[in-house]
Amino acid sequence: MAMKENKLRQLLNEGKPSVSTRLWSPWAFYSEALASTGKFDYMEFVAEYAPFTQYDLENMCRASELYNMGSMMKVDFQSRGYFAQKAVCAGFQAIMFADHESCDQVRESVKMMKPKTPQDGGIFGYPNRRYIGCQSHISQMAHAQRLRDIVLSFMIEKHETVENIDELCSIPGVDMIQFGPSDYCMSLGYNRNDYVNEFKEAERKCIKAALAHGVQPRCEIGTADDAKYYIDLGVRHFSIGDQFKVIKAFWDKEGEKMAQVLADEKII
Repeated sequence: MAMKENKLRQLLNEGKPSVSTRLWSPWAFYSEALASTGKFDYMEFVAEYAPFTQYDLENMCRASELYNMGSMMKVDFQSRGYFAQKAVCAGFQAIMFADHESCDQVRESVKMMKPKTPQDGGIFGYPNRRYIGCQSHISQMAHAQRLRDIVLSFMIEKHETVENIDELCSIPGVDMIQFGPSDYCMSLGYNRNDYVNEFKEAERKCIKAALAHGVQPRCEIGTADDAKYYIDLGVRHFSIGDQFKVIKAFWDKEGEKMAQVLADEKII
């Protein structure tokens, strides 16, 4: 069976930009609807925030692959090894790791995802599962290569990881990083909205360090209008929008407007 393409890895190898968005719902309909637009390189399922089953993971990947869209899954810290491996087996092409506090934790996560070969030094074996495009029974060394191609991304969201960002970005196997302002501020005992200048400075520090070490910074933005600031800093990889935030904003805005319409018409 021929190897199937890891979309995000291909873009990284070719030095091209990428655009994703975040899904909370594991219903594969949303993955397919997103992919059918042809406007996104991959979707990020924020499994850290949502309930899901392993059946959901496979179906999300199948729906994405129908339109050659890649896939990333964000995993909780404590159970990261188990769920990251299951996500890869289901067909996810990238993993976003959350809440790491030390470089040793990052090294451990990388080791969990690299193949168990003499040259790779990882611990990921050869379970027969779906993988990308149902590559369930390719050769062992082809399997090792598809594991090498899995994109490993890390949230930089604790003050300890910001302080050690150069060491973290020099760890082999770290492909991407993303600064997380909410958790970063919380780790310092701050409310995010009270320390905007401080966390923006920390974010710029992380972007600069990543680029210096050949790691790609990925930034989360609300709209396309927000991209220019980061492009000028050298960023080429973006996550635009968030399924829940978009829906919640619509409910808040239109719900309030509808209540006013009814009040103006003296219906309520």
